[in-house]
Amino acid sequence: MQVCLNGARGADDGAAVPLSPGALARSAADAVAAGALDVHVHPKSPCGEDTLSPRAVAATLDALRAAVAVPVGVTTGAWAEPDPAARAARVRAWTVLPDHASVNWHEPGAEDVARVLLERGVGVEAGIWSGTDGAERFAASPLGPRVLRVLAEVTDQDAATAEASARALLAAIGDAHGRPVLLHGEEGGTWPVLALAGRLGLGRRIGLEDTLVLPGGERAGSNAELVAAALGR
Repeated sequence: MQVCLNGARGADDGAAVPLSPGALARSAADAVAAGALDVHVHPKSPCGEDTLSPRAVAATLDALRAAVAVPVGVTTGAWAEPDPAARAARVRAWTVLPDHASVNWHEPGAEDVARVLLERGVGVEAGIWSGTDGAERFAASPLGPRVLRVLAEVTDQDAATAEASARALLAAIGDAHGRPVLLHGEEGGTWPVLALAGRLGLGRRIGLEDTLVLPGGERAGSNAELVAAALGR
């Protein structure tokens, strides 16, 4: 079970969403105590935006590693640095390295970013989103067999259809170059997709990046609360 602490969310999403390195460290520690075995985080700029800045990544990773002893990964989402060459350069300039980093395979420059990560000894989570050509690109990628795992992301937020969308995504991904698959949904699709991942024996994740609510629809008070609810199911 991976915990995704904050995602691209910001202060408008509520006080429960951790943004600063200190808040992220406290949230990670509580989530790991609740049973999470891996952490995924989006480092933030001083104004609360996702960033790949070496300084912000280092501060976040240092804080988290002082608080938890499980693998910690970060995003390399294109929204944090739209220019593909600049995104790869940012990753190349990191002074503190995560254990792994997610790379969304449908984004321009994805393979260049993944190659830099692999060259630096960082595990790659190949993000394959439903509704994109990510699965097709990944199937043809020579880097496919070298990734840490596939992060299958169901973008269908409708609880009534998210499971079917997840099954279609998994079919498109196929054998995933023999790599493990972590399946997750978002917003309204989070809990149905989490349940499917459990039934299929796939990796799972939960956290305030994916949903702000518990299975019954109540507002979640923390990442730890979401982890406990997920493991309880």
